[in-house]
Amino acid sequence: MKAVIAIVALAFAAGGTFASEEKKEPTAAQKAQQEKMKACNAQAGEKGFKGDERKQFMSTCLGAKPANATQQDKMKRCNSEAGSKQLKGDERKKFMSECLKADAT
Repeated sequence: MKAVIAIVALAFAAGGTFASEEKKEPTAAQKAQQEKMKACNAQAGEKGFKGDERKQFMSTCLGAKPANATQQDKMKRCNSEAGSKQLKGDERKKFMSECLKADAT
């Protein structure tokens, strides 16, 4: 019985170690969603919404679709982000591709 407990405890400890090493950078779409969540949350706080009223506001705010940006606007934004991250070469190409695809949806 003690051996089984020891094996289970060891498995949990090892699983936690591997999981922490696989932390990935959020995608452009995930970052955009996080920013949208921050903005909506700040607006709800400024307006003093609580409870169901806050839930309703957050649902409406998060569900709102931004106005369609032109391809040129998308390029400017993605290019600016890539520049601020100082990306070069293949890394920049990959980022730009993902950024523009995320905006397409």
